[in-house]
Amino acid sequence: MTISENHAVSRIGVMRPWVGQEEADAVVQVLASGRTAQGPRVGQFEEAFGSAQQAPHAVAVSSGTAALHLALRVAGVEPEDDVVLPSFSAVATANAVSQLGARTVFADVEAGTGNVSVRTVEAALTPATRAVIVVDQGGMPVELAPIRDLCDRLGVTVIEDAGGGVGSTYQGRPVGAGAELTTWSFDSHEVLTTGEGGMLTTPSTAWANRARQLRDEAAGAGFNYPMTELQAAIGLVQLGRLQEAVAHRREIVASYQLALARIQGVRCIQDPVYGTSNFQSFWLEVLPSFASGRNELLERLSRDGISAGTGMTAVHRQPAFLGLDYGAADLSVTERLAERTVILPVYHQLTPGEQSRVVRSVRLAAAGIPVTVRRGKWNGGFRRAEAASA
Repeated sequence: MTISENHAVSRIGVMRPWVGQEEADAVVQVLASGRTAQGPRVGQFEEAFGSAQQAPHAVAVSSGTAALHLALRVAGVEPEDDVVLPSFSAVATANAVSQLGARTVFADVEAGTGNVSVRTVEAALTPATRAVIVVDQGGMPVELAPIRDLCDRLGVTVIEDAGGGVGSTYQGRPVGAGAELTTWSFDSHEVLTTGEGGMLTTPSTAWANRARQLRDEAAGAGFNYPMTELQAAIGLVQLGRLQEAVAHRREIVASYQLALARIQGVRCIQDPVYGTSNFQSFWLEVLPSFASGRNELLERLSRDGISAGTGMTAVHRQPAFLGLDYGAADLSVTERLAERTVILPVYHQLTPGEQSRVVRSVRLAAAGIPVTVRRGKWNGGFRRAEAASA
C-alpha cells in the first residue's frame, strides 16, 4: 500500500491560488453593475498596477501571451527578424515569436538563476536580431542592466517577460521597472492571479498608445485581447495583498532552504545578489551525487502524496521546434537544468506539517529508503523556524 492509498493523508498540490471572499465580493459587485466587458475597473487596475511596478504606463490584456504578442508588435518585430530568448522557458514565449513569423534564436541560461545573462545573450545575437526577450524565470529576477547596455548600443529592443515576476525586485526596484517593455501574466498559478489575464508596462507614451490601439483592434483580426471587468476586479484585490503574499512565500522557501541544505545531492535556487525573488516557483537541482535520479525523486514524492513538478522544459527540444534553425548558441546548461530540476510545493495555504512531509520525502529519497506508509493521520508537522530539524 502506498501513502496515496491512505485516505487519512491528503495530497499536497504543487501550486494553488490564494483567493477568498474579497475576490468573490468584488466579482459580485461587477455582476451587479451589469458591465462585465472592459470598463472603468480595467482602467483602475492599470493605474494601480503601473504605480506598484513603477511603470508610467500599463495596458491590461487577456493573457500573458497576448501581452508578449503586443510587445513584439510594438517593438517593430517583423517576419524574418530574429528574436533572441531563452530555451529554458515556457513554450508560450517562443510561440509568441513564431506567431509573428519571426525566427526564435535560443540563448542559454546561467545555472545559478535559470535566467539568461549578458554573456549568454551576446553569444546568441545575430545580425538580424530585432529584439531580445529576457525572462524572470519562476520569479527569479534577471540581471537586466548589463543586457540593456549591450542591446541599447546595438539598437536591439529588450522585452522583459516578467510573467511570473510580480513582487520580485531588481536592484531595489520592482522587476520590469528598468525595461523598455515588460509583460506580465496573471494566470491561476501566478502570485497575483486574475484567473487569466496579463499586462504590458512601458515608460514610453507612444508605445503604450500603440499597444492600446493594437489591443482594441485585435478583435477584427480574430484575437481577443481586452481584459474583462471581472478580471480587473479580482486583480485589484490581489494587488492589495501582494506584499503579504510574497512575504509568506519567501518564509516558506527560507524553511525549505534551511532544511534541504543538509541533504547531499540537491541544490536549491537562491536569491541573486542583485535582487529578490517572489518564488513563484521554488526549484531544486538533483545533482549526480544524489542517491537517485530526478525522475526517481518525482516518483518518490508522488507515492508520498506530494505533487511536485519537473522544472522548466528546454523549448528547443519540443516537437514544434525540433529540426528548426534556432541559432548556434551552446544550450548545455538549459539541457542540464531541464533534465535535473524539480519544483516543490509553494503556496499560501501550505501548512508547516505539509512542508514537513515534503522535506521528509526528499530526505528519505536521498537516503535511499523505500516508501513506507504510516497508517492513520500524518503527524510529522513542524514549525517553520525549526525546519532544519524536520
